[in-house]
Amino acid sequence: MEKHDFSNLSVVYVNCTLKKSPQHSHTDSLIDVSQEIMRKENVKVETIRFIDHDVASGVYPDMTEHGWDKDEWPSIFKKIINADILIVGTPIWLGEKSSEAQKLIERLYAMSGQTNDKGQYKFYGKVGGCMVTGNEDGVKHCAMGILYSLQHVGYSIPPQADCGWIGEVGPGPSYGDTEWQGEKINPPVGFKSDFTNRNTTFMTYNLLHLAAMLKANGGYPSYGNSRAQWDDGKRWEFDNPEYR
Repeated sequence: MEKHDFSNLSVVYVNCTLKKSPQHSHTDSLIDVSQEIMRKENVKVETIRFIDHDVASGVYPDMTEHGWDKDEWPSIFKKIINADILIVGTPIWLGEKSSEAQKLIERLYAMSGQTNDKGQYKFYGKVGGCMVTGNEDGVKHCAMGILYSLQHVGYSIPPQADCGWIGEVGPGPSYGDTEWQGEKINPPVGFKSDFTNRNTTFMTYNLLHLAAMLKANGGYPSYGNSRAQWDDGKRWEFDNPEYR
């Protein structure tokens, strides 16, 4: 089987748990599975726990220019935009992604009007995916919203770009738990799920393959998608129906 070289790639995982460090995050436990693959493939890996940082709410690049005393988003964004891959991790609350995940998406949207050196929107050539954990149904619902938002701001989404784990309906142990109501659990909850393990692996490699292809080709050609050229009057083969 052909071995692929992903050593020139980098990935940032943003864990949107509602738990501040050093509290245990079940989402982190699933993220670890993907990260282990990344490390074995010699990919540069970084994890950001979003709630640990003083990130302002809003849809502007720097909210200190809009009434906030502090905003760590500009420094976090530098890490995200310098990475080839962004993976958003979130728990499910009330059937939805976490409020931290929504804040992350809104701050990414704040940067979406910026352009790269081809005049394309900033996130062109970057690849995105998501990982979701919870105790009741909602993995696919959360993934729909996250992946739509990522592609809307310019990220490329490969096949099978999401993975997750959910437990039974109602209170119960979460992914990676080794104890519940005083009883030990071995192996940890979810670790034997072939569905979760398979989808996590496929997601990780699909993200790597797409990122490698885009990087090898210098991202997307600017023909037909350059905001800078559009603003300069370039229209390629577009024919305004108003004048037909």
